[in-house]
Amino acid sequence: MALRTVLTNFFKNMDIIIALAVILIIAIIIIPVPPLLLDILLVFNIAFSLVIILGTLFVTEVLRLATFPSVLLIATLFRLALNISSTRLILSEARAGEVINAFGQFVVGGNYVVGLIIFIIITVVQFVVITSGAGRIAEVAARFTLDAMPGKQMSIDADFNAGLINEDEARLKRKNLQREADFYGAMDGASKFVRGDAIAGIVIVLINILGGLAIGMVQKGMDFYTAAQTYTILTVGDGLVAQIPALLVSTAAGMLVTRSTGEKGFGEDFVSQFFTLSRVLGITAFVLFILGLFTPLPLLPFSILAVACGYGAFLLFKEEQVKTGAKMEELKKPEQETPLPEDDLRSLMKTDLMEIEIGYNLVSLTEKKEKGDLLQRITACRKSLAAELGMLIRPIRIRDNLQLHPNAYLIKLKGNEIARGELRPGYLMALNPEEIPAGELGGIPTTEPTFNLPAIWISPAQKQDAELRGCTVVDVNTVLITHLSEVIKGHAHELMGRQEVREMVNMVKETHPAVVDELIPDLMSIGELQKILQNLLRENIPLQDLPTILETLADFAPSTKDTDILTDYVRQSLVRTISSRYAEGGKLSVITLDPLLEKRIADSLQQTIHGTYPVLEPETAQRILQGVSGLVEKLRGKGISPVVLTSPRIRLPFRRMVERYLPDLTVLSFNEILPQLEVESVGVLKEDEN
Repeated sequence: MALRTVLTNFFKNMDIIIALAVILIIAIIIIPVPPLLLDILLVFNIAFSLVIILGTLFVTEVLRLATFPSVLLIATLFRLALNISSTRLILSEARAGEVINAFGQFVVGGNYVVGLIIFIIITVVQFVVITSGAGRIAEVAARFTLDAMPGKQMSIDADFNAGLINEDEARLKRKNLQREADFYGAMDGASKFVRGDAIAGIVIVLINILGGLAIGMVQKGMDFYTAAQTYTILTVGDGLVAQIPALLVSTAAGMLVTRSTGEKGFGEDFVSQFFTLSRVLGITAFVLFILGLFTPLPLLPFSILAVACGYGAFLLFKEEQVKTGAKMEELKKPEQETPLPEDDLRSLMKTDLMEIEIGYNLVSLTEKKEKGDLLQRITACRKSLAAELGMLIRPIRIRDNLQLHPNAYLIKLKGNEIARGELRPGYLMALNPEEIPAGELGGIPTTEPTFNLPAIWISPAQKQDAELRGCTVVDVNTVLITHLSEVIKGHAHELMGRQEVREMVNMVKETHPAVVDELIPDLMSIGELQKILQNLLRENIPLQDLPTILETLADFAPSTKDTDILTDYVRQSLVRTISSRYAEGGKLSVITLDPLLEKRIADSLQQTIHGTYPVLEPETAQRILQGVSGLVEKLRGKGISPVVLTSPRIRLPFRRMVERYLPDLTVLSFNEILPQLEVESVGVLKEDEN
């Protein structure tokens, strides 16, 4: 138990231990190290290198070794520190511990010429082959990873919009994508450490040999042969002790950057990919047998390997037959209906907030291989509308519906159809403002689904001709996205649920905690706040300045709970937003109400459970509606987009009276426009207006 406690505390403080280890590595460069301690550190270096290369062989995902670039730097620094310490001992004492001596005597048999040649070969292999190749692979991998990032991010967004992954999974995939790019970029730079280490190893060996000869012959009185024998063997032993771990780490770096993500370790993947086909081993056995029997090559080793490969091919062939038989038996079994899991049943009962159903001819708009970018365009549309409206917009699911017309699409809200249209893939839509006959363009007459404007489907080759005739030409994806955008704007208040309100309030709380804590839940519930925000969205007032909205509600919520009155207070606090939204060039074109009509509407107001409404005779109400409709239509024909300007008391009741017939008509009060704004009256609505 005591040992377990010590180990637990050890791993808990690993950050401190690593920091101390790095400082000790720096200290080794400066402080002389005794031979015994140097032996221990050299063995530790070899063990550490083995751990690194084995880790790369067994890892299944490169991101599990995301710290490898930093580890590579530390390992390189550690080897250089040991090289400096061993050089100090070799030149000063003509000895460097048992490990270096063993490598110098046992590995190269005491022959410094052989040892020097082996050292040169190992250094050349590491520097020219492994280090250079690993560096190049890391550079190319970093470049391709960075180039592929936009495409991979769009793929993640497409899966998210299609409902294949949830928000948390999409966030995790984006995080891993960024980590992968950072890893390969770091590996590109870290490979330079290995190259520099190899160069430093060669320089240190030359310095040790030349310096050892000079010190041995001048200071220690050795003859040339004795000095060369002593210092060269020690230097070669030191070089081998340093270069073998360096070779392992360089190989590990090359293995890591050349591996793609796999489900198993390198060994299992290697066997499963190269030794699972009986034909491969069978042909190999035949070739080895022919080479050993009919050529001067030695028969025994070729025969042994030929028999081993032949036996392996036989075993694999038997296994393939067993698998084939099992598949045939499976195909013969009658299909049985499997019950749906409970999770699948729940998914069938789930209704998406908003979805698009498309006919089978429109499926190509969503497929990458067909160069369809509809999913990416929908994501961009959501982001644009979220910024414009100041609200959260949930992902929009796209489904194919074989019951629809092949070229048709439906836009659904909470499972109910709210809009539809038709598209023709491969064509362009030319909006036809001057109603050019379709025969002149050679196209197919149609109606633009968003604003019901006359249009013509034309081929891409006719685009230039149509634009010269004054037509606006758009592709099919733009037609659908425009329609979707207008539908979302028109139904934004229905998309504002309590969960969306809660998330928006939480975002404001990160920067304005005081107002949120004061308002919710003591003064107002999430449901009451939802109604006020829905009222604003219903009249196209964006929620971008949500902190100001909450500040206003915190001021007036203690005095009233009427959401209509609170909405008016909020609208008055958003006077700049409203004025800039409807004014053009600092001027606001308005339709005013005759004072007598305004007084009659004010006198007829009655409070109901659904709010305040004017209660007028049907004939009077009909005349008012016809009058305002005629005025608006006449002004829009002149290119003027007017708003109706009333007193604050009747603004909301008048809006409720006309919204069923003129849903896009804006009604403002005098308190909702800036005093410095120029107001131009372009019409006066009277009760008997026709």
